[in-house]
Amino acid sequence: MSAAADETQQSTADCMASMGRAARYATGALAGADAATRNRIIRRTAELIRERREQILEDNAADKAQAQASGRRGAMLDRLSLDEARIDAMAAGLDAVAMLDDPLGQIDKRWERPNGLCIERITVPLGVIGIVYESRPNVTVDAGVLCVKSGNAVILRGGSECVRSNRQLHTCLADALEQNGLPRTAVQFVPTQDREAVGLLLAGLNGNVDVLVPRGGRSLVERVHNDARVPVIGHLDGICHVYLHGDCSTKMAIDIAVNAKMRRTGICGAAETVLVDSACAERVLPALGKALEAAGCSVRGDTTTQRLVSSASTATEQDWTTEYLDAIVAIRVVEDFAAAVSHIATYGSGHTDAIVTNDQTAADAFLRQVDSAIVLHNASTQFADGGEFGMGAEIGIATGRIHARGPVGANELTSYKYCVRGSGQTRPN
Repeated sequence: MSAAADETQQSTADCMASMGRAARYATGALAGADAATRNRIIRRTAELIRERREQILEDNAADKAQAQASGRRGAMLDRLSLDEARIDAMAAGLDAVAMLDDPLGQIDKRWERPNGLCIERITVPLGVIGIVYESRPNVTVDAGVLCVKSGNAVILRGGSECVRSNRQLHTCLADALEQNGLPRTAVQFVPTQDREAVGLLLAGLNGNVDVLVPRGGRSLVERVHNDARVPVIGHLDGICHVYLHGDCSTKMAIDIAVNAKMRRTGICGAAETVLVDSACAERVLPALGKALEAAGCSVRGDTTTQRLVSSASTATEQDWTTEYLDAIVAIRVVEDFAAAVSHIATYGSGHTDAIVTNDQTAADAFLRQVDSAIVLHNASTQFADGGEFGMGAEIGIATGRIHARGPVGANELTSYKYCVRGSGQTRPN
């Protein structure tokens, strides 16, 4: 290794170590701040985003131009793009987070022992959260304010494709913290694009990082899951399904399937596979194929789908496990309800799955049997979003079974401790 390279690596290591120590130190001030102060910081961040929208859009335009020049297209370009409407939505989401109940200091359980000890289980912050993400400037804001709301310090490491936008949005957060008497280091943004910074963050920064959250493409998320030395909250793939049950309304089935796939193809809640019950295939599939084609979506299907949808190409085994994040959908005709549930269990990623049916018994069985973080009846998978769940924003969707599952909002960024109140009790020998 050259001397220059060694110096760069050393400076990155020093930088990240310093950020870890600063974040750990800031947890005390942030967790100790009352709910009113934390909410003022969130509202002030929203105000600054609105006030600085011109500069944010200018920086985002530079990011988009650089991304296009480097060959970025489609879903990735859409994810990094900001406009007036998205900035307004971002700020409105922060206002909504500020209005939520305080997740800290809540007594989850209280009981008294026969010896008179009173035991309370009370919500507390997780500590320091590291977030590694790509192409999503909204994550800078959503993650930052949710961590503030829940009393956690956070270290943000965004992708190089939208570094200008991320820095500008992070400055809004840091300024709001400082203006309300809290350290800017409660929300830090990694200043270097050196990939070594990610490795150091995954290693836990000498014990200063408590939890990691990845947001991005499969290669990034796989690396975080494989290399992390601290717990990870998140999901690997978003292989989401819409199952059109035999007793479904044709119009509702088409409306939901097209929306689930095409509203925004680049989000993790976008449907990638539509399962059509053989009992309704002849009735639903031709119209669904035309609706998808009119929306600009390419169809890949099994033999029955190809017979009923003239534009459909042949689906391979790989299509059932592909997260396209694009205007492509795989369609399979299944024999019955059991076959649909079996397909989801075999190929799904445990993220979000929906059934469209007028049969309440079938709907209840689907909601009970499909083991995904989010399961819907007669609604689009695009509702797999913290804002749509009333959380104001989310830090991501978790598909694990330990700690958090589904949209991860402020409440999911807390743990708990036990507070025991006595009156002089001692334990007998």
